[in-house]
Parts: sequence; structure tokens; C-alpha cells
Amino acid sequence: METFQVHILAADRTFYEGPCESLTISTSDGEIGILAHHSPMLAAVLPGTLRYRVPGEPEQVAAVSPGMMKAEANEVLVLVDSAERPEEIDAARARREADEAQEALLQRRSRQEHQVAQATLARALNRLRVKSSYSHLEQ
Repeated sequence: METFQVHILAADRTFYEGPCESLTISTSDGEIGILAHHSPMLAAVLPGTLRYRVPGEPEQVAAVSPGMMKAEANEVLVLVDSAERPEEIDAARARREADEAQEALLQRRSRQEHQVAQATLARALNRLRVKSSYSHLEQ
């Protein structure tokens, strides 16, 4: 299978850079799959599961937070606030964050505080979903 170069960058680290056979990511337009020689595009990344295949290895997965994705000239750049492999996710911490965010949503707060609580809840629930769905891939 043909490959393309992918750069998956989180705010605090380079998550993965190298050859890739396929990449699937959640965007504002739905889930998008990328293969070699994909047409140029820009997309807003939504919290969700990023899946990618490195040549000769099983499919890799990560929980990602919001960001941007750009495909151009057989190269893909993914910029997200955070990217975590299932084994890196602390399920207890994610549950606490979800509980705190749900509590914050129940309280009467400013619009901005409400939006922050919604984003925190979405991130925590996504982390828990990825952890439970893909923990069998941990080695």
C-alpha cells in the first residue's frame, strides 16, 4: 500500500511523525479517511478517535481533542490540543473530570463557564470511550 507523510502534533508534544498508509479522523464534516495522494483539504478536528496505520504495524489509535487537519501534496498535518494512546489515559482521572464538568453544567454560570464545562465533559467522555474501546490493543 502506498504511504504519505503524517505529522500528528499535540500542544505539548509531537505525537507521531512518519510514514502512514491510512488515517481516519473526526471532523466537523464527519469522519474522514485519508489515503496516499488525497486531494488537498482543511478541516476542523472534533474530539474523537484518530486511527492511523504505520506500514508493517497494526492500526494505532488515539483520543484527540479539537484542532485542525490539513492534507496537501501527499502530506497530512494534524494539530490538536491533546492526543493520547489508550494506555496513556487515566480512566479514574477522566471519570473525575467528567463528574466535575457535569456538576458545573448543573450550576448557573456564565455562558463562557458553561462552554468550558461542555468542552471538558466532551473531552473526558471521549477519553473514557477510547480507553474502554481500545484497551485490548495495549501491549
